[in-house]
Amino acid sequence: MSVWPQLRDTRTVRAGVAPGTVLRCGLVDTMLADLSVSVVLFFERALDEERLAAGLARALERVPVFAGRLRTVDGVLEAVCDDSGVPMVSYRVDGTLAESMGRVTAPGAQHVDPLDARAARTGDGPLFGVRVTRTGDGGTVLGCSWHHAIGDLQSFALLLRAWSAAVEGEELPVAELVEDQDALLDRVLPAEDCGRPGFRVPEEGERLLLDREVAAGPRANRTVQLYFGDDEIARMREEFGAAAGVKVSAGDAVCAHVVHTVRELDGDRETRWLTVPVNVRRPLGLPDALIGNLLGDIHLPYTPADGPGALAGALRTAVRDYAEEHLNLRSNLRFLAELGRPGLAGCVPLGFDPQHRRFSFSNWSRFGLYDASFQGQRPVFFSPTANYPLPWVSWSVEGFGGTGLLTTLVVPARLAARLRGTDGRAALHRYRDPSDRLPALLAAVPKVL
Repeated sequence: MSVWPQLRDTRTVRAGVAPGTVLRCGLVDTMLADLSVSVVLFFERALDEERLAAGLARALERVPVFAGRLRTVDGVLEAVCDDSGVPMVSYRVDGTLAESMGRVTAPGAQHVDPLDARAARTGDGPLFGVRVTRTGDGGTVLGCSWHHAIGDLQSFALLLRAWSAAVEGEELPVAELVEDQDALLDRVLPAEDCGRPGFRVPEEGERLLLDREVAAGPRANRTVQLYFGDDEIARMREEFGAAAGVKVSAGDAVCAHVVHTVRELDGDRETRWLTVPVNVRRPLGLPDALIGNLLGDIHLPYTPADGPGALAGALRTAVRDYAEEHLNLRSNLRFLAELGRPGLAGCVPLGFDPQHRRFSFSNWSRFGLYDASFQGQRPVFFSPTANYPLPWVSWSVEGFGGTGLLTTLVVPARLAARLRGTDGRAALHRYRDPSDRLPALLAAVPKVL
C-alpha cells in the first residue's frame, strides 16, 4: 500500500447484556492461552461500519464469550462472559484491494491487530478484536483476531455466521457454550484411546533450541501462499487416489502434494512426521454449535520415496478411522493432568518440532467462511495472517471467491525462495494445465503462487 493507514474511528462494541456465565477453560485451552489467531476477509465494495458494529453487538449476545475476559482463580483459567466488549477500529489506505491481498501475510501489513494473548490471559485485554480498512478503490478489508483459549476456527466461524445473519436481518444460528470443557470430554470420551498423547515435555537442551527457533522466527522464516484451482486439484485427486487405491479428498490431495513437493525442493529424503489437526465434534457426536477448542490430531510418518499418493491415501484412511486409531483426547487429559496446570508452560505439542522439520498442516476448508454475507457482499478472499512465522506450519482454505484451495505455509527463507523460483513454481503447479480457468484476482495478486 502506498501510505500508512489513516485512523478514522475507534469504538468498543458490546452486546448490552452481560450474562455473567463463567466458563472453566480445559487443560488444552490453557495450553493455548498464550496464542491468538488472526484472519482477514476482503470485500470488493465498502461496508457500512455502523451496520457492522450493530450486527456484531447482536452476534455477541449469541456468543458472549468473545466479548468477555479471562481470569485465573485457584490456578484455573476461566472465561467470564461479562460483556467487557470488543475493540473495533477503522482505517483508510490509498492502496487498492489487490495490493492489500498481496500483503496479507507480510510483516507489518497492518490488516489486523493481533490480539495480545498474554495480556488477555491476565484479564488486561479483550478476547476478540476487529479492524476495518477501506481501500482507495472502494474495497473493505475486515481483520479479526481472537484468543485461542476461547475457541478454535469452528468457534470463530459460528461467530462470523451469527454476525453475518445479524447484519442481513436473518435468524441467528445456534451457539452453545461449554461451562467445563474437561468435564464435557470426560463424559463423552471412551475410557481408552490410542494411548499416545499429543504433547511432550522437551529436555533442557531441546527447550533451548525451541526457544531460539521462536526468537529467530521473523528473521529466519518466510510465509508463502499457493493457489490450486479446482481442475488442478481434480487431477491430483485422480492420480493420488489411483496410486493409493482409495478415493481421496481435495484436502488430502493438496496436503500430500504440498508436503511432498516442499520436501522434494528441499532435497529432503528422510522419513519425517506430519501432524494434521482434527475437529473432533463430529467423531465424538458433539454438536457443531459448541464453542471451544475441540481439537484432536493425526500423526503420520512420510517418506518422500513413497510418493504423494501414498501420503494422500494414508491421510484419508487416518481421517476415516480417526475415532478408532488416532483419537487421543483421553490420553491428552491424563498427560496434562499428571503435569499439573503449573507444569503446562514446559509442555509443547508434538506438532511443534522444527528441528526434525515436522509439518503441521491444518485444513480450514468447509467451514463456510465464504458464506458470510455483509450487506449482500460475500468475501472475495480469505486468509490467515500467520501472526508469528514458526517454520513448517501450514493452513489450507478455499481460495478466491471460494474456489480451489489456498495454502499458506511458513518455511525457512532459503526454501521459500526456491518455492518462488521458476523451478519451484513448475513443481508446485505440475498438475495445472494452460487451459485451466483461473480466478481473475489471482493475476492481480502476484505474490500468491
